[in-house]
Amino acid sequence: MKLLHLYHDIMNLYGDYANISALTRIFGNSSIDCTVDKRSLADEVDLRPYDFIYIGSGTEKNRNVVMADMQKYKEALREKRDSGTPILLTGNAFEMLGQSVTDAAGTAHEGLGLYDFTVTEQNKTRTTSDAILTASFSDKPLVGFINKCSEIEGIHSPLFTVQMGLGNNSHDKYEGLHDHCLFGTHLTGPVLIKNPHFLIYLAQQIAGEKASISVEYLTYENAAYQISLHELQQRKESTTVH
Repeated sequence: MKLLHLYHDIMNLYGDYANISALTRIFGNSSIDCTVDKRSLADEVDLRPYDFIYIGSGTEKNRNVVMADMQKYKEALREKRDSGTPILLTGNAFEMLGQSVTDAAGTAHEGLGLYDFTVTEQNKTRTTSDAILTASFSDKPLVGFINKCSEIEGIHSPLFTVQMGLGNNSHDKYEGLHDHCLFGTHLTGPVLIKNPHFLIYLAQQIAGEKASISVEYLTYENAAYQISLHELQQRKESTTVH
């Protein structure tokens, strides 16, 4: 397997690099050969050979720099998405895929235009929350942490339904973006470490149905997930107004 970690040096908040580490570990334990290429602003990359593409979370300033640089990849990224290549963008990285990002000063920055949604940053306002989310591809909830300053309008195919935490905007209960095998979410933590069932699902998507993904070593990860889910559910129940 060939994995591509784009902008690994400047889109690296919240330990999101560990999403790649989790994938390489699960492939290694499954006796599946795996290499990771790390590329950033100064590089020109041919996306075609890769079996998986990942971009993590960054500051708003770095996201805008990367979004401008990503213009050179937008058609290649569209082709990878349409061909079914798994793609994961965490934190504010997936915000780049829309039509525009309007920053807190009111300046509009051109997005990649792969989707119709728009992003508006809130002036001097950040919202944070622990989260419990559900997804159509999983019979288990996902957990994590969201820290963002954006309102997103116009996503028609969200990744998650919010049980606890923040949605794409302040008035709906849906979070992230899901199209083909492209997954975008504000969940950090990192999301594949905190949710081993999502890690297994994504690894299977990357490796293909015929590959055998080993899950035996995930004992501690599964235990940590159960503790996190239990504690968050307890908190959710204690704050529910009857």
